[in-house]
Amino acid sequence: MTWSVIDTNVLAVANGAHENAGDACVAACIDALLQAQTGGVLVDEGREIFEQYRRNASLRGQPGVGDVFWKWLWDNQANESVCIQIPLEWIGPEPTDYAEFPADPRLATFDRSDRVFVAVAIGSEMPHAVLNASDTDWWPVRDVLAEYNVRVNFLCPELMT
Repeated sequence: MTWSVIDTNVLAVANGAHENAGDACVAACIDALLQAQTGGVLVDEGREIFEQYRRNASLRGQPGVGDVFWKWLWDNQANESVCIQIPLEWIGPEPTDYAEFPADPRLATFDRSDRVFVAVAIGSEMPHAVLNASDTDWWPVRDVLAEYNVRVNFLCPELMT
């Protein structure tokens, strides 16, 4: 079983909230979210990922597929067969400083809000895929992340250029 670590942008694109995302990109995000519901989702125990989802999607489950996914995840967060909360060690001073995030100078400029997804992937020690739709900061460091066994699935590679 491959678990999914899902960047918030996947929910946004599935909701149609990215102006540069074409139909194929939106469809890929919707499909990935539907597959994650059957395969399982990894989040952080400290709830930073939930907080990002809360700011960017609706718990009413409307009007988009990203919102439906967020409501499903919220409702199933205690069901360890579909959602596992990974404990992370915060090392400060920034709220996004995790011991699990590699102290690699090649990742020094990696988006601080996305570091939680990398930390969860590494901290889980489980087969995983980090799902990314539109955040271009992942693209230049994909090979570096692979060195740390972080596998990134670019759902919309056309947006990476």
